[in-house]
Order: sequence, then structure tokens, then C-alpha cells
Amino acid sequence: MSRYTGPRVKKMRALGIDLPGLSRKTMWERAYPPGEHGPRNARRRRESDFKKQLVEKQKLRFNYGLTEKQFRRLFVEAKRDKAPTPDKLLEFLERRLDNAVFRAGFAPTIPAARQLVRHRHIRVNGKRVDIPSFRVSVGDEITVRDKSKELAIVKESLEKISLQRPEWMRFDEEKLVASMAELPTKDAVPFPVEMQLIVEYYSKRL
Repeated sequence: MSRYTGPRVKKMRALGIDLPGLSRKTMWERAYPPGEHGPRNARRRRESDFKKQLVEKQKLRFNYGLTEKQFRRLFVEAKRDKAPTPDKLLEFLERRLDNAVFRAGFAPTIPAARQLVRHRHIRVNGKRVDIPSFRVSVGDEITVRDKSKELAIVKESLEKISLQRPEWMRFDEEKLVASMAELPTKDAVPFPVEMQLIVEYYSKRL
């Protein structure tokens, strides 16, 4: 399955939650599922266990902008680690460079941050990195190249950041340098997610 590029608010309405990495907009102006019978189905029937598991997985996948193949591969890597699988998976997601650029405030959303990375506007420890999935490590410094600091999307995003910067990140307001001070924890994810349901989803598919 390819990366989602359709209507973002519609996807959030389908999942029943705002995803700040996907869009700055909110679903709460129309807080019911999309479609002709959306308002009528606002009070949904009892969901199956599979549906609950799928929704939790999709929350993370769409917020961080991963394809199904990428997400599955990341889950497998997290499962192989000695740390608890849910905690490690969330850590890996938060450490992606496109997410770090977004959480630093250089971009309004993760898709916008991904574009900055791919177009070579981002530097890690002074070196150009154009791979959105690049995994940031403790001590790494993330900056926007000097010429790119004048981009409208960067300036507007820094003037009004989408989310409060996470505890694992340090940010120098004067130099516009973000750095990873510590590894992200599960509390860094900016919306509620039931990780055990995601573990259950993949337990039958790996």
C-alpha cells in the first residue's frame, strides 16, 4: 500500500482523532465519520476486535506518514529489540528525521517536513541528509541550511509551531538549532494510542 495522499481531515474523521503530524486542521467541526450517512453513524455499533486493532495501527501510520510496508518493517525491528516492543516502536517513529524536523517547528506537518528533507534543505550535524526515514541519535543537531531559513513555509511554521516541542528535544531559538537530548519515550506521541492493540494486530500476521 502506498503512502496516503488523499484528504487529510477526512482520514482523521474516519479514525475519530486529530493527527497533528498529518494536518494542522481539526476534525471536530464535523466530528462524525465521512460519507453520506456519517452523522447518522456518529454513534457507531460495537466495533470488532480487528477494527479496534486496525484503527490504532492506522493512527500511527497516518500520523507519521509511513506506508504499510514501512510500518510493518519498523514493527519487526522493534520486536527484535530487548526493550518492550510498544515502547521501541514509538521511539523509532519519533526518531525519524521528518518527524524531528516537524517537532522542531521547521515545518507545519510531517508531509511538509518530508518535503524539506527530500529537497535538501535540512542538515544533521552540519551535513546534508535527504532521507526522511534517517534515524536521529542522541546528540545530533538538526538545522535548516542558511539559504532555506528564508523559505515562507519555514518562517511561518516557526512563528506558530503546530505542537509544543517534546521533552526529548532541545531548541536554540537564537541559532534555530534543534538537538536530541535523550531518547524519546512513549509519552512523546502527541495523541492517545493503545499500543497493545497494535501488538495484537501483528501477532497474527508475522
